[in-house]
Amino acid sequence: MAIEGLFAPVTARGPASAAVDDQAWLEALLEVEVALVRALARCGLAPSEAAEGVADAAQPDRFDTAALGLSSAAGGNPVIPLVKELSARIAPNHAAHVHRGATSQDVLDTAAMLVLRRALVALDHDLAQAGERLAQLAREHRVTPTVGRTLLQHAAPTTFGAKAAFHLHGLTRARATVQQILEGSLAAQLGGPVGTLATFGSHGTAVLTAFADELDLVEPQVTWHTERTRMADIAGALGMVAAVLGKIAGDLVLLAQSEVGEVSERAIGAQGGSSSLPHKRNPVASVAARAAALRAPGLVATILSATADHEHERAAGAWHAEWMPVRDLVVAVGTAAAWLRQALEGLEVSPQRMRANLEQQGGLLLSQRVSDALADRLGRDEAHQRVRATILSAAESQRAVRDALLDDPVIAEVLEPQELDTLLNPSTFIGSAEELIDRALTAWEQLHDAG
Repeated sequence: MAIEGLFAPVTARGPASAAVDDQAWLEALLEVEVALVRALARCGLAPSEAAEGVADAAQPDRFDTAALGLSSAAGGNPVIPLVKELSARIAPNHAAHVHRGATSQDVLDTAAMLVLRRALVALDHDLAQAGERLAQLAREHRVTPTVGRTLLQHAAPTTFGAKAAFHLHGLTRARATVQQILEGSLAAQLGGPVGTLATFGSHGTAVLTAFADELDLVEPQVTWHTERTRMADIAGALGMVAAVLGKIAGDLVLLAQSEVGEVSERAIGAQGGSSSLPHKRNPVASVAARAAALRAPGLVATILSATADHEHERAAGAWHAEWMPVRDLVVAVGTAAAWLRQALEGLEVSPQRMRANLEQQGGLLLSQRVSDALADRLGRDEAHQRVRATILSAAESQRAVRDALLDDPVIAEVLEPQELDTLLNPSTFIGSAEELIDRALTAWEQLHDAG
């Protein structure tokens, strides 16, 4: 069951969002309760029949999430009514072992780790698919010349492959952080009321080991009820992913502007249409990805703020304050990833428009190159000033930069027309773009193969 609502198709999209819905949480909570009884049985603290009985009773379709939610108000969390209902469904002699030695936070924190694991695996898949498309674009357009822009102004030539490769490298680093979380930050939580495992007597750490093993989660060195750096790690990683996704989506939106037109999103049905303007073809997927990414920083801040505010052995409110921001953060980042994947997979690239935009400036983007070529013979300052004055004059009179440069007697004496033509060719001024593209592709492939 995915998250539903009027805005959900836009703001709660993709498999990561679905992985944190109410049903996913219910399943995780029940899985934790079953794992605890199984751990007790492994340590000789409960009969194996009790574990089997709890597992048989803990079928998610037998529980009503809405009813559990209503009942949770009495105790301040949904674990309390869930344990009561689960215990009522099994034999009395087995019910005594349900939730034994645990506190509500143990169950909810551990369930959060299970939910996050499934959500992050789904997120990683979307990131992988988006990255593969960027890698494809980097390879296909490694020498496709395009405008490089700084401060939103035309600056110097680059290649579209380089743009894609730089985006890919950001996605490589973001995906690496997700994998690091999956490998080392998702830990079981079991400590009892004040974190000492006292109910289990001398078997405390053995039960913890078995419990973590049952769920295939990291066994923590100590109880982390109020030591929330794990949640901070997760929030920080998701925030970084959101930043990368938002950056890429924002660039796609800018490149799809009517007056730029270097990329566009493939129209799918009525997607991209306007309620009032029949001619519009909006980059909806990129816009939605950017919007989702923009929601993330505030949620990260809330989680980090709560991390510092957990008092003593159990927090009075800071723990509760994490629940919805963690879920909403996964939804925001998962939505951004799903939309960006769609945008990239349907991206249409226009090398012709890129060339036209390069030629629009009539050679202005190569002014640095001309100045550098003159510097050895005229001196850097004179070369810079002469080229600058010439191209500004050409821009004002709407003359071709090449003609204006050749009309300058000093420049004409130093540079032959054929040499100037080479200097003004954007395809020959891309520096180490191809080598940098290869580096980005290698880093991506190494991570992709390792994953």
